[in-house]
Amino acid sequence: MPACSRLWIAALITLAALPVPLHAQRRTGQPGQPMQSADPRYSQTEKPPLHAKHWLAITGKPLSATAGALIFAKGGNAVDAAAAMLAAGCTMWDTLSCGGETQALIYNPHTKKVIGIDALGVAPTGATAEFYRSKGYAFPPEYGPLAAVTPGTVGGLLTMLAEYGRLSLADVLAPAIQMADGYPMEAQLSRTIEHYKSWIKQWKYSPAVMLTHPGAAYEAPQPGEIFVQKDLAATWRKLVEAEQQALAAGKSRREAIYAAYDRFYKGDIARELVRGVQEDGGLITMQDLANWKVRIEEPLHTNYKGIEVYKLPQWQQGPAMLEALNILENIDVKSMGYNSPKYIHTIYQVMNLAFADRDFYYGDPYFPPEEPMRGLLSKEYAKARARQIDWAKNDPTVKPGDPYPYQGGTNPFASLLAQWKVSNFVPAASQPKSGQQDQRPAVAPADSAHRPSGVEEQFGGATTAADSAAEAAFYRGTTSIEAADEEGWVVSVTPSGGWVPAVIAGHTGIGLSQRAQSFVTDPKDGPFNVIEPGKRPRVTLTPTLALKDGAPYLAFAVQGGDTQDQNLLQFFLNVVEFGMTVQQATEAPNINSYQMRSSFGGHESRPGRILVATSLPDSTRKALEAMGYTLEFAERTSGPINAIFFDTAHHSMWGGSSNHGEDYGIAW
Repeated sequence: MPACSRLWIAALITLAALPVPLHAQRRTGQPGQPMQSADPRYSQTEKPPLHAKHWLAITGKPLSATAGALIFAKGGNAVDAAAAMLAAGCTMWDTLSCGGETQALIYNPHTKKVIGIDALGVAPTGATAEFYRSKGYAFPPEYGPLAAVTPGTVGGLLTMLAEYGRLSLADVLAPAIQMADGYPMEAQLSRTIEHYKSWIKQWKYSPAVMLTHPGAAYEAPQPGEIFVQKDLAATWRKLVEAEQQALAAGKSRREAIYAAYDRFYKGDIARELVRGVQEDGGLITMQDLANWKVRIEEPLHTNYKGIEVYKLPQWQQGPAMLEALNILENIDVKSMGYNSPKYIHTIYQVMNLAFADRDFYYGDPYFPPEEPMRGLLSKEYAKARARQIDWAKNDPTVKPGDPYPYQGGTNPFASLLAQWKVSNFVPAASQPKSGQQDQRPAVAPADSAHRPSGVEEQFGGATTAADSAAEAAFYRGTTSIEAADEEGWVVSVTPSGGWVPAVIAGHTGIGLSQRAQSFVTDPKDGPFNVIEPGKRPRVTLTPTLALKDGAPYLAFAVQGGDTQDQNLLQFFLNVVEFGMTVQQATEAPNINSYQMRSSFGGHESRPGRILVATSLPDSTRKALEAMGYTLEFAERTSGPINAIFFDTAHHSMWGGSSNHGEDYGIAW
């Protein structure tokens, strides 16, 4: 790479860390009051907004963002950069590895269309509900070889690159290969590995990679230590080798990248992966890998006040946000005031309604029966759901609705729907006494890999062990990637799976997904999401793109399990209803509901529990308690959200990256 390119990338990274001028006014007024600044573009934020004319690269770790910048410097487009950031994030174990799953939305400026990438793995051969019940599992386990679905991220990366990228696989994987050869371990990952080392030691190949100081008091790599992953580096190089051999044989760029795809899913990499998985007791077969494929899909969408919002289909939770927006179109939320008691109550109740439908009706659209998405996303159904809101207090009994009449059909699961009760999913040990407030210390709602301390210790003494485990699961997994360029390509990705502690498959260096835990084994827990071989679990991973007047308006995503579409809904409203800039909206306090069922662990529900920011005034706290809410607090509740706003008036881009975690962006 030219020396001048290295210099300006270093300069950009330095500039991105500089503080915002202190003369700016405060970000917001008191809850319930409008923005204090006459023009919110000049208001102060804790992190500076990013401004770009040529390109933007934002993701979960600074080094991963740098990988995106390196690819842009080589002449790559936003798809190339997103793929490089994805590979780098896998190598850094940024709450995923390359054995996890990837889902993306891509705006193609040439067709003016939004494209969906479904690179979610499927349940392997033998992964039936009867199998798991015979092993004593009410749901598939959270960790270990029996939690694994087939790897999807590598296929997703290669498909995105082959179909919509510009550079070679060799170019795009170069940063990840350098990192696998050795990069300085970050403190967060170091602590996470050490915390989960008892799990890691249960599997044959994981300790040699993760526990570089066996027998020492601290067995994980130290912060700043050069972390070398020889097997993963070899796997990345095998993919590049397959591409280069195909090119030498006269294949096209696209065909050569798919040659690497075949080597991963049908060749020597696949054979070693299957051997290692099965040696650790897993179920994945060569046929499972060969049969699986990435799907290029048409996303679902809705129109909210003239803005077209796109989400992937119902194999993930994104349509719940679309339903919530449909409901909110019937309510004047702006007049309530940002984070006023009435506003918070409204958002909580609307999310309860939309997520209850998610819990019952979502599943793999490629398996019968067909999910009732036309009814669920109809405007008339949204009006009917809005009429069910109790404006005086929280309703702890909210259940799924019946969308079938809104698409001219009859509900085939009416008997299961009649039996559905939220109370069935609430562990008795965790139910608070009447009027009790949960006095927790500040907790950052991120994911399992961002919670390095003991769960009970971190969540505080007022919390039961059941609460602690459920809450840790609620925020589990995922990172996010946003990229855009001046040609008009826009990419939003929420990759996940294979987080620490992960089973590493043989000598591939690949950590396996844990996503099978999002399945259920009994139709009464969600008739569309019962585990079957070849089926995708209904997951939480949910990138978002929004268009206005036919052009890109917002690209945004967030990590955090079941909280993802909760935070993204509020981010969207922050921009659209309350006039915040993209950086203000990523930092602004959100609420999280625990009333929907967790997609992890025991799939439990906590009606009335709500996470709010410690900055919430006493008057608002008391008003919420009077409505039946049990409050818990965190200093920051914003995500972390990553986002891009397209400033059509000035032909530029604004990047936002929450002050919540280690997420970072670079712009030019």
